[in-house]
Amino acid sequence: MADSGSSLKPADGSALLPSGVWSGVAAMDVNIPQKVYEFARYDNIMLPCTFTSSVTNPPLVIITWTALAQAGSDALDTIILSHYHPAGKTDVDPDYKGRASLNLDMKTGRADLKLNSITLKDNREFECAVQIPGDATGQTADKTRLVVQVGPSPPICQLQGLPEYGRNIRLTCESEEGSPPPTYRWESRDVRNLPQVPDPRTTDMGGVLSLYNVGMHTSGNYICTSRNKISSASCNLTLKVMPRKTDRRHRSSILTCLLVSKHLTCCGCMKKQIKEKRSHDVVKRNRQSLLKPLQEKHL
Repeated sequence: MADSGSSLKPADGSALLPSGVWSGVAAMDVNIPQKVYEFARYDNIMLPCTFTSSVTNPPLVIITWTALAQAGSDALDTIILSHYHPAGKTDVDPDYKGRASLNLDMKTGRADLKLNSITLKDNREFECAVQIPGDATGQTADKTRLVVQVGPSPPICQLQGLPEYGRNIRLTCESEEGSPPPTYRWESRDVRNLPQVPDPRTTDMGGVLSLYNVGMHTSGNYICTSRNKISSASCNLTLKVMPRKTDRRHRSSILTCLLVSKHLTCCGCMKKQIKEKRSHDVVKRNRQSLLKPLQEKHL
């Protein structure tokens, strides 16, 4: 953008700048009105910056906007653009070509940064700096934080640990996206779909629900809600707590013994019944053999 005051020239050809911006000031003063600006993702935005100087009619003014590296990151600061007055030339970083520009008004000392289609990568601090030869005192730069607002993405619910009687387990919940960072809250319903009263030892911190000494009463449906000022999203997990494997094997062994015992008892009953039937048949045959001669004699 061309400088609004670049058309005003003194007799010697140097840039003539408005007195309101360049006189009556003890030192350089660069100012961004707010420390934080919040906008939704993909918005076209403007970060304001104003400046005044004690130097009247400076031969050179360099205005720079910089994207500061994230704290704890190995990345370096990125100079988004640099504008040179009175030449009217603006250099823009290749990564910001077509997306960043300067809203410049030298008459009022305004040098706003315009950014189009902001994304989560723009979620950082930005610095506006003004350099004028002979005016290095005062506040030569100011910075602000841009918060790109994004609703939380659908969180992922996961189980950590074995859901068996007496064990300690954790349920985790996390959204991959969300700005400002979302908060998480767990709630649960039992197998009858009634709200569960959590055990006093249960903790719910940062999306991690810690459950201790779980049992049949712990079974149910667990819902995690991820929320920030933009929107909310949720996920759920069905928890079914079972006896430990060793307990199941023990119960299975007992059941097998009972079944075998019952079977053997039934077998014994059948053997006894067969033996009694055989004895009865022998007695019957003996009686018949004794009665047969008497019957023949009578005839």
